[in-house]
Amino acid sequence: MTAIPRFDVELADNGEGLTIAVRGGGATKIYALAGRDQGDFSKFYAGLAADFGTRPPESPASVSSGAQDPPWRPLLTENISPKILAGYGDPDVIRTAEGYWLTATSNDAPDCFPLLHSDDLEHWRHVGFAFANRDAPDWTTHGVRKGDFWAPEIAAVGDEYWLVYTARDASQVLGLGLAKANHPQGPWADIGRPILTGGVIDGHIFVDDGGERYLLWKEDRNGIWPRKLAAFLRERPELIDRIFDTEQDRRTARFAAAVVPWAAPRRPIERFFLMQTFIRATVSRWTGVRHMLEEAGGAEEIIRAMRTPIQAQQLSDDGESFVGSPVTILANDLEWEGHLVEGPFLWKQDGRYWLFYSGNDFTDPAYGIGVAVSGHPFGPFVKQPEPLLKSARSWSAPGHPSVAEGPDGVPHIFFHAYFPSTGGYNVFRALLTARLKFANGCVSIF
Repeated sequence: MTAIPRFDVELADNGEGLTIAVRGGGATKIYALAGRDQGDFSKFYAGLAADFGTRPPESPASVSSGAQDPPWRPLLTENISPKILAGYGDPDVIRTAEGYWLTATSNDAPDCFPLLHSDDLEHWRHVGFAFANRDAPDWTTHGVRKGDFWAPEIAAVGDEYWLVYTARDASQVLGLGLAKANHPQGPWADIGRPILTGGVIDGHIFVDDGGERYLLWKEDRNGIWPRKLAAFLRERPELIDRIFDTEQDRRTARFAAAVVPWAAPRRPIERFFLMQTFIRATVSRWTGVRHMLEEAGGAEEIIRAMRTPIQAQQLSDDGESFVGSPVTILANDLEWEGHLVEGPFLWKQDGRYWLFYSGNDFTDPAYGIGVAVSGHPFGPFVKQPEPLLKSARSWSAPGHPSVAEGPDGVPHIFFHAYFPSTGGYNVFRALLTARLKFANGCVSIF
């Protein structure tokens, strides 16, 4: 296939969907997207691949049917309320004297953060939402195809319960909010502002034995580097053939460089959709891309953004301000983690601090859960080299762990996963659990 030196792209918004005109190699194709969801963009990229030889969208898939299923137990495999629209992504389970409470990501649903209760982990009852329709905090952007309500977590702090969560402000910047209540069911009173902002997500509150409160979070740099890299290659297209080793991925990079000016003003999740095949092309040879950028020079900001840190900092007694300075406790440096680590959860067991986290892209079967251990909440943490949980025959892309003691007195890990051959934004994620065994400086499931 003759190499295409460049693409020209024009994007038009008709209010419902998008029209994308692509010119390259003497051909012009016009693609009409019926909507703005991930499936609409996947159809577009399938057409682009057929017409121009770019990387096709990767269909979500489980591993080989011959692989054994691990000892995971499904807990919730359908939406138990019509107001819960996409399942139980980024689940947080907390145990109290009244049983178990669950909250989960709601994305852009009208009602934010479902709340469920169970006495035994077997039977669940939907009891409401942390922020029902029109009750979202004033500082947040909310509503269908506007909001981004991710990764809520309830922590018992003294006589109160604190809810830390991710949302976007009026400028579409990701920040961490904080709400308080006297009971996990609420009512929740937001403090009226983000406790941390500037492109941060996945807040986790850990209370140590002495009452010290810590906040862990992820810097969302993986939301930065794809467009910055595409813009860099737009200015220096001669680097594309050096960085990417297949014609398919070179064409994908050329298209990303052409579409990036159109991506910049889109809603953040649409920017991700427009960059998704480019992200996968880059992650497929992650170490080589970073090495080539280092050799090329002028890409220091992009290289920095390719390392996604998890930070920790001590909180004040009321949780509304910080003590000291933030500490980077983890970053993506293992092959399986790809371009990010996220979703931290700290659990203390036998005097040691076990940090559970997710790695890789949440829409991809490569997504999994890792674990690291330390003698202090600030580290240094030593990672187990392989993921604790990864895709299996019956479940794909396990992620975003939380830990609580099960009815049997054994620590359980709780996490979400997709049904096989599914995956993506606003696609149903089930709630699963497995028992944890801590021994000889390592943790395993059984």
